[in-house]
Amino acid sequence: MNVIWHDLECGTYGEDLTLWRSLADRQAGPILDVGAGTGRVALHLARHGHRVTALDNDRELVAELTRRAHGLELDVAYADARSFDLGRRFALCLVPMQTVQLLGGRDGRIAFLRCARRHLESDGLVAMAIAEELELFEVNDGQPGPLPDICEIDGVVYSSLPTAVRAVDRAFVLERRRERVTARGERSVTDNVIHLDRVNSDELEAEAREAQLRPAGRATVPASDDYVGSAVVMLRA
Repeated sequence: MNVIWHDLECGTYGEDLTLWRSLADRQAGPILDVGAGTGRVALHLARHGHRVTALDNDRELVAELTRRAHGLELDVAYADARSFDLGRRFALCLVPMQTVQLLGGRDGRIAFLRCARRHLESDGLVAMAIAEELELFEVNDGQPGPLPDICEIDGVVYSSLPTAVRAVDRAFVLERRRERVTARGERSVTDNVIHLDRVNSDELEAEAREAQLRPAGRATVPASDDYVGSAVVMLRA
């Protein structure tokens, strides 16, 4: 079930792919995709001739990505981004879709950055997408909310509706209502909540210095009708 919800909520996003391909072409070496999920970025890069290792800490997503990677030059690793040890080095480490904001605050981010540093080739690059700000809303506050993401698989309709984005302490709290309706009309509803650590580009660069990484520029992924834009922080070994 994780695969279906992940694909529904994240799988169609493509605004960042041009940037990741550009960085991959420029670095010209093996790539590590952190928080790879079902392979939105990793599969795209592998299909364009890059050697990719995809890392995620969800066994179901890793199993599905392994299946999808058949015939491609793509390795899949089940590991925690804060403590992985793959025994190899990479020219480029990509961290798309705010994954770095899911690591449990400053300590978690620095732990990841140190792992990334150990896995980089000489002059290797880390590129991380973050959401510095999000538009806050609640569906029940009288304002129109976003439309749900919907798909049908084997006669079952899946719907994921964003219901709120809140600012709580040093985090953004993203709430969704997931609904599943079978062909016989059986309906189940669950709530999904994600906490994104609040961090900006300056803070991330300061944390990177503690991991012996140096700032190497920034980029922007523009917002679309369905997704917020991202700031992309780049760091060199």
